[in-house]
Amino acid sequence: MGRKILLIEDDRETASYLVRGLGEEGHGVEHVEDGRDGLFRATDGSFDLVILDRMVPGLDGLSLLKAMRAANVETPVLILSALASVTDRIEGLESGSDDYLAKPFSFGELLARVNALLRRGEGKAAADLRILVGDLEIEPLSRVVRRAGRVIDLKPREYRLLEYLARNEGRVVTRTMLLEQVWDYHFDPGTNVIDVHVSRLRRKLEEGFERPILHTVRGAGYRLAATA
Repeated sequence: MGRKILLIEDDRETASYLVRGLGEEGHGVEHVEDGRDGLFRATDGSFDLVILDRMVPGLDGLSLLKAMRAANVETPVLILSALASVTDRIEGLESGSDDYLAKPFSFGELLARVNALLRRGEGKAAADLRILVGDLEIEPLSRVVRRAGRVIDLKPREYRLLEYLARNEGRVVTRTMLLEQVWDYHFDPGTNVIDVHVSRLRRKLEEGFERPILHTVRGAGYRLAATA
């Protein structure tokens, strides 16, 4: 099945070659020449992959890439550039690209890299359909939560709290992190709102089960983990 690819490339000959070649492989390719237009399109969430030239007008490729990542756009990015030194490649990868291919290039190698990135993206999308922590299962799309097959009924805030903890499985999550990510507070309101919600969530997750799963780390925060 073809995927949607955004090509940000100001060299029209290269762009035409890629649009035709990737189209023959069944992919839909949208081409833009300007970095600012590319950033606008790249952040709308409709593409499975971005192929990006570093030297495009309006907004250079690395600035575009950094802006994408700052906006939490996780679409895989393949940099395609005539800047081919080791330093250039490192700079591109450290700016947030998933792969880097130097010009001139062979279409066969580019296609192999494109397909690898698309497979990786499919695997991540599938993983996002379910989060597992021990015998706890979370389905983000439906917001269904089960432990050992038993459905656990959670209120919206309890679910947000649980999902955030689960996405940080095994890590200590501080009160400040929870206030910002779950309550959207960028200050401490000085109440015990977190303690109350964690207590309720823990009771729902652990009542009737032998093993605790939501742990308090004294003086630090909370940790969701199948083992202590």
